Amino acid sequence: MTRSLTDLGQQLLDAAKRAGADACDAMAVDGISHSIEVRAGKLEQAERSEGVDIGLRVFVGARQACVSASDTSPDTIQQMAERAVEMARQAPDDAFIRQATAVELASDWDVEALQLADPAEEPTAVELQQTALEAEASALDVDGVMQCQSAGAGFGSRRIHLCMSNGFSGGYVRTDHGFSCVAISGTGAHMERDYDGDSRIFRADLRGAGEVGHSAGTRAVARQGARKPPTGVFPVLYDERISSGLIGHLLSATNGAAVARGATWLHDAMQGSVLPDGISLIENPHRVRTGGSRPFDGEGLPVVMRHIVEDGVLQQWTLDLATAAQLGLSSTGSAMRGPSGPPSPGVGNVELTPGTQSREDLIRDMGTGLLLTSLIGSSINSTTGDYSRGASGYWVENGEIAYPVNECTIAGNLRDMLMRIVPANDGRAHLSRVIPSMLIPGMAIAGE
Repeated sequence: MTRSLTDLGQQLLDAAKRAGADACDAMAVDGISHSIEVRAGKLEQAERSEGVDIGLRVFVGARQACVSASDTSPDTIQQMAERAVEMARQAPDDAFIRQATAVELASDWDVEALQLADPAEEPTAVELQQTALEAEASALDVDGVMQCQSAGAGFGSRRIHLCMSNGFSGGYVRTDHGFSCVAISGTGAHMERDYDGDSRIFRADLRGAGEVGHSAGTRAVARQGARKPPTGVFPVLYDERISSGLIGHLLSATNGAAVARGATWLHDAMQGSVLPDGISLIENPHRVRTGGSRPFDGEGLPVVMRHIVEDGVLQQWTLDLATAAQLGLSSTGSAMRGPSGPPSPGVGNVELTPGTQSREDLIRDMGTGLLLTSLIGSSINSTTGDYSRGASGYWVENGEIAYPVNECTIAGNLRDMLMRIVPANDGRAHLSRVIPSMLIPGMAIAGE
């Protein structure tokens, strides 16, 4: 990865101008990806890829078009530009699209302070395989684990550069190290599985492979004897492993693209209560060594810490330049994009105000109900917030886990559910979404 992405981006801009674009922006991404999977103590699969992706967006009047390629030859770049300009001329007018003005652009950022790239050498295939084997062996050492469905380790590194005809030019490098293990207990119709894994920007921050494998095996064994829970209305506790998905529905409902379309159950909720008093949801793009951090957004705007929800009250939609224009507001610096498409609003790092109780405290206080550890399928109405999902986990009786459960369905309405959450204090600080376990005092459960 030695080629200058800055030069490549400038070549795209120059080609677009020659082709007749009024304005343009270009993204160039190159990187490597390396993954290893093992099974039964032997190498199962090994993959390594290297490549470059380039993307170009052009503006012709109030029209735009995007093209992308993985060939960076001068001929391809010129053909891309000509094709994009011709596509834009045929596209419908969109009064809301635009590039940022010079005064809106980010001008001062510190990529090094974010620590998005591990300076250590890339792990070798042998090292990745050893990590995966160690995780698998540790899982198989757990009494009751019959096999591992998979154990794998991987590494990725990407260079990203964005440049625009309005004068913006910026880039950064991002790395990712990770591994996981899926263990299976029991045999035949009584087989159960569970997993664990870890992913970090810096290899040195990873948990031990043996610890992760043991956790996956222990969880799989604990699933033995699962049965359907009773049907009725009971408290439901979302385990920290899956609780971020619930907050993800709130983030989707406050996304400017959904708001502009009117396709959100929170369309009338601005400056209204969407979470309990005292609970806030904060986006912080400047957290060190965190996957959702970034020095600027996908349109070259500065990124800042912001309150999406403050003290239970919805404060902001998540907006890029186009959705902000549609709603008569200002961008929140939330544009995200890849080489193949235009920017769209999105959220990186978010953190929910933690509670004062542990997950164990909430299990004790819920009395009788369901501890959720896995969700499957989805039936969610984006305009009403009606929510229904297949679920599995553990049944709680008298404040203690009684037995594992599966083949059940939980249902409710997201607006009502989120207004009643009781968060625990177990959010993991290194994740991009620091969301603790959350108790909902009552949901419909369909089981036996």
